[in-house]
Amino acid sequence: MKSYGRTVQEMVKHCLAIQDRDERQQCANTIIQVMARLSQENPTNPIVQSKLWNHLAIISDFKLDIDYPVQIIRKEDVMQRPQPMSVPQTQIRHRHYGHIVEQALSCLKDMEEGPERDALAGQIADRMRQSLFTWNPDVMSEEKVMRDIEQYTQSQEIMDSLEGHKFAPLQNVSVMAQFNKKKSKKYNRT
Repeated sequence: MKSYGRTVQEMVKHCLAIQDRDERQQCANTIIQVMARLSQENPTNPIVQSKLWNHLAIISDFKLDIDYPVQIIRKEDVMQRPQPMSVPQTQIRHRHYGHIVEQALSCLKDMEEGPERDALAGQIADRMRQSLFTWNPDVMSEEKVMRDIEQYTQSQEIMDSLEGHKFAPLQNVSVMAQFNKKKSKKYNRT
C-alpha cells in the first residue's frame, strides 16, 4: 500500500522476521500507531482501528501471525475480482440527443392531450436544441429540432402543440461546443 510508504513496509518485513510472538505483537501495535499518524486519523475510532489492522494484514500479505484486536478481512475477499457489469445495448437514433430524450419522447406520445403534454413537449424541444447546439452548432436550427421530434413521435397533434413554441435562449456553451468552434475555425483558414 503506497499510501503508507516504504518505511512502513520495511517495518512490516521486520515484524514478520521476529520469532517471539509477544515481541511481534508489540511491533505490530507500534506499526499501527505509525500508520495512524501517517493517515492522520483518530486511532481510537473503531472504524479507523479496523481499517488500520486490515491494511496491516494486507501489507503483510496475510502472513503476520499475531492476535488481531478486530476481525480482519479474508485474503480471498481482497483478491476477488468484481463481477462484470452489464451495459445496456440500446440503439439511439441520434446520439447527440441521448437515450433519455428518446425515452421522454416515447412517453410524450402516450400522454393525453393537455397543458402538461404541451409543457413537456416544449421542455424536450429546448433540451434537444441545447444538445444539438452543444454537439454540432453548425447545423443547429429550430426546424431541424422540429423535424427530429416529428420523426420520433410521428404525431401531428404534438407538432401542432409546438407550433407557437418559443425556444429558450441558449445558455452555458459547453466545452465541446467551444472545441467544435475552434476546430471549424482552424479548418476554415485554408
